[in-house]
Amino acid sequence: MDKNFKVRVTVGLSMFAVALIALYTFDAVPFRILFGLFALVAAVELLSFFKRRHKAENVILAIVELLFLVCSVIFIARIDVNHFWYIILGVPGYDIFAYLFGKLFGGKVFKKSRPFPHISKNKTWEGTILGISMAVGMVAILMATTGNFATDWMYLLCGPLALIGDLFESYLKRRFKVKDSNEILIKNPLFAKLEMVVGGSEGHGGFLDRIDSTAFACSVLLLISLLV
Repeated sequence: MDKNFKVRVTVGLSMFAVALIALYTFDAVPFRILFGLFALVAAVELLSFFKRRHKAENVILAIVELLFLVCSVIFIARIDVNHFWYIILGVPGYDIFAYLFGKLFGGKVFKKSRPFPHISKNKTWEGTILGISMAVGMVAILMATTGNFATDWMYLLCGPLALIGDLFESYLKRRFKVKDSNEILIKNPLFAKLEMVVGGSEGHGGFLDRIDSTAFACSVLLLISLLV
């Protein structure tokens, strides 16, 4: 088991424990506050990209990502505790299983090809397909037990949307030529200590990397909920 995976698991389980406590305390108000703070720091990380490059097209991409962060906070503020579980199972669920299955089975079926070689070269077909399948399956099982398919069907999209959100942030980082979202700010000693909350050491992500998929998925779900 490589160091990166150990960090992901440790941080993921810790954040999950905090989320559980927050979700069932005062009608999930602490969870909403926590997510809002994550989104705020993620936005600061995003703005720090401009120390590298600030071309017009990059500005547009960054504004789009900022809109995702804002819309996701709005969506999280709107939904109840039961619907949080769809997000948790569908979005972090996809990320965890895609990474795990990619490590276990990557290249064993699709030996010579990668699904997104120019955006995220480490992603594998096996991890991507199995990650999405697990995410959709877990949400579907929960939905079947609660009997709310007629109103909650859109949450089945969480897995695919998580993938798209992750790819968009990967593309954004390539445009700004940064490896991880905290690459610039973590050089500040105070910010480096804050980044350790989400496993953010050099070479391993940051706040934006933790919620990029959630931000995109929740933004699309917000749009769907407003239209239907």
